[in-house]
Amino acid sequence: MHLIWENLIKNLILLWTGEFKGLDTGDGDYVLPKTVWEAIGEATAAAGSTIPSAYGSRVPNISKDRTTVSAEMWSFWTLYIGPVLLRNKFSQRKYYDHFVRLVSLLTICLKFEISHAEIETVRVGFEQWVADYESFYYQHNPARIAVCPVTVHALLHIADSIRDMGPVWCYWAFPMERYCGRLSPYIRSRRRPFRSLDRYVTESTQLTQLMVIYNLFDLLNLRPLRKQVEGTFSTPIYPTCILLPPRTDDKLPNGVMNSVCAALATRFSTATKKVKVQTVRPHLQLAHIRQWGRVRCIDSDAGDTIRAVLTSTTTDDSRDATFVRYEVYVDRNARDINAAEVLDGTTLYGQLERLITIQLPDAAFAGGARALAKPSDRVIIFAAIRQCVVGPETIHGLNFHFYEKLGGLDIVDITSVQALVGRVKEMAPKKGYALIDRSGSLARAVYEDEDDHARRTALNAEESAS
Repeated sequence: MHLIWENLIKNLILLWTGEFKGLDTGDGDYVLPKTVWEAIGEATAAAGSTIPSAYGSRVPNISKDRTTVSAEMWSFWTLYIGPVLLRNKFSQRKYYDHFVRLVSLLTICLKFEISHAEIETVRVGFEQWVADYESFYYQHNPARIAVCPVTVHALLHIADSIRDMGPVWCYWAFPMERYCGRLSPYIRSRRRPFRSLDRYVTESTQLTQLMVIYNLFDLLNLRPLRKQVEGTFSTPIYPTCILLPPRTDDKLPNGVMNSVCAALATRFSTATKKVKVQTVRPHLQLAHIRQWGRVRCIDSDAGDTIRAVLTSTTTDDSRDATFVRYEVYVDRNARDINAAEVLDGTTLYGQLERLITIQLPDAAFAGGARALAKPSDRVIIFAAIRQCVVGPETIHGLNFHFYEKLGGLDIVDITSVQALVGRVKEMAPKKGYALIDRSGSLARAVYEDEDDHARRTALNAEESAS
């Protein structure tokens, strides 16, 4: 995929900025005004503050210095940031649509698993994309042959490569690139550099073999260990998450308390028993309620840490990790009190405001079959999420959602929170944000070596200690 990130995307940007090998636009009109491109660069750098660190490194201002932008950064900019910031910036929409089609095809190529039907979609899609590229930029003018490097032709062979060898992550260049980068610091002798390399390769291989043969992974592991954070909370009832400090026993605001009462009444209701808010309120007043600052997903080694915006602290250079995707059931007939309840699963986005643990008093479990709560409700973890009012705008072929304001407060079980999401602020005259969700249709395979894992572990440890 390096031919995409390190060549094709860079060449497209050179074309859009009028810097491609001294060529003019010919019969086209694809060059962006300098002020527009500078604004895109500034917005790219600013997006780092609204995208969680779990999504990858900050992308710098690409209008000033592109030499420091890595292939990974170009990949992220192309898939997540570019489609938002380039909207309505070309004088002719066909150039933007052409770029979006490229992003859509690349998204398929980067899937962890890919079907034969999708391979055919990639084949046909790149054939049409290259034909349009020649029409838009080459313009079938031999004097402009420089805009048709071999890497554009190589796009036509991606589908065959996937069919013959599997998804692109099976053979992309990231492992070798990282390995070569790891070798260079160990060249200690200018006269005999290869001896230094040989020694490093031999000793690192020996160390790896010792770890495998004698099961010494923990003892010889050179990765920084994740720090144990004091004051955490976990329970077998919620095996996929851990709550992290700061924590407080401060009383919930009345409005939030009313919403929690309503959520508990809905939780305790059954098809044959309708629980009223008035029934729940006395038990809630006697319950032990605590608020937490963060929640860490522990269903993987690199689980995301999500912050509650009202109960956690941040620094000026921190990256926003408070927006989430969550799922709830909504009554289709909520506005018709006489209609039967019909629940539909709905995906929503919002900002996590509070993390709340509730331990109900024993009275709530008294009465056997007539008890208000079940034994599995001894501990309840609620997430208070301020819903994003998502508008109808979309980017054709891509799973982007846009919002301008936050709406009502939803009280949901923590298991309803599905993923940490990022945001990209739209450029003027737009005032909203685009929501980017790496776990949705834009999910992609990413390369992570031992150094990446170590950096992520260290970052999680710093976040937990802060």
